[in-house]
Amino acid sequence: MLSHWVRAILQATVYDVAIQTPLETAPKLTQRFANDIRFKREDLQPVKSFKLRGAYNRISQLSDEQKARGVICASAGNHAQGVAYSARKLSLNNIIVMPTTTPDIKVDAVRALGGNVDLHGDSFDQANRYAIDRAEREGLTFIPPYDDELVIAGQGTIGLELTQQWRNMDYVFVAVGGGGLISGVAAFLGEVAPHVKVIAVEAEQSACLKAALETGERVKLEQVGLFVDGVAVAQIGELPFDVVRTQKKAITQVLSLSLKWSLVPMMKCVRLLKISLKKTVASLNLLVHCQSLV
Repeated sequence: MLSHWVRAILQATVYDVAIQTPLETAPKLTQRFANDIRFKREDLQPVKSFKLRGAYNRISQLSDEQKARGVICASAGNHAQGVAYSARKLSLNNIIVMPTTTPDIKVDAVRALGGNVDLHGDSFDQANRYAIDRAEREGLTFIPPYDDELVIAGQGTIGLELTQQWRNMDYVFVAVGGGGLISGVAAFLGEVAPHVKVIAVEAEQSACLKAALETGERVKLEQVGLFVDGVAVAQIGELPFDVVRTQKKAITQVLSLSLKWSLVPMMKCVRLLKISLKKTVASLNLLVHCQSLV
C-alpha cells in the first residue's frame, strides 16, 4: 500500500508548468573524487528554481472559491517567482509581499512573471506577518514557502524523478532552508528507495535543522547569515521537521558548511557546468548524487 506522502507526490500537478529536469553528469568532479557525481538541474525550470513545483501544486489544488479570491505570499526570491508564475498560469489575482530591502533585480523578476508586488517591512519576518494578516483581512489564500503538505509534495516530485533517472544512486545531497525540499525528497526516497541515503546540507550561519535535531525540537536561531540567502531561514518548518524525524533512516547526516565551503564549490560548479552567473543562486539548490561515496 502506498504511503500518504508517496501518494501525494504521485498525484502532484507540477507538470502542468514544471519540466522533468535532467540529471547531468559532472565528469570533472566525478574524476576528481573517484565517484559518479551528478547534478539535478533545477535551475532549468521556467523560474530557475525547484520552488515552482511546490507553489503550483498548492495553488492549482485550491477550491474554485479560493481561486476566485486570489493568493498571497511573502518571499524575497524563488518562492515569489513560483507563486507569480503559477498565478499567471491559472489567471488568478496575486499579491507578492517582498521586504523593502529586496534588490530591484528580484522585484523586477517577479513583476515580469505577472506578480503584483507589495513592498513591506525591513525583513522577511515583517513581510511574512504582513502577508498573513492581509490574507485574513482580504480573504486571500496564503501560500507558504515550505510549511505546507502540498508544497512539500510538489518538491517531492524531485525524488520521484531521481528514481526514474538513476537506479544506482547511493547518496543524495539536499540543500536545506525551511525544509520543504528535503522533507519531500526524503519522504519519497525513504519509502520507494530506502537504500538511498539523504544528506542534508546547510549553511553554517543558518543551520536550523542541525539545531533542531540536536535539541529534539524546532529552535529559532538568533541570527542567520545572508550570503546564501535562498536557505537563510532561522527556524525549520513545523511540518518539514515532523517529516524529517519520521525519516531518520533516510536522512543519515546533516552537514553544515562555512561561507568558504559554500562559495568555492559554487564557483567551481558555475565553471564546470557553464552556468551563467545570474543563475548562480538557483544553482545552489542543485542536488549532488554520489555513487559509492565512501
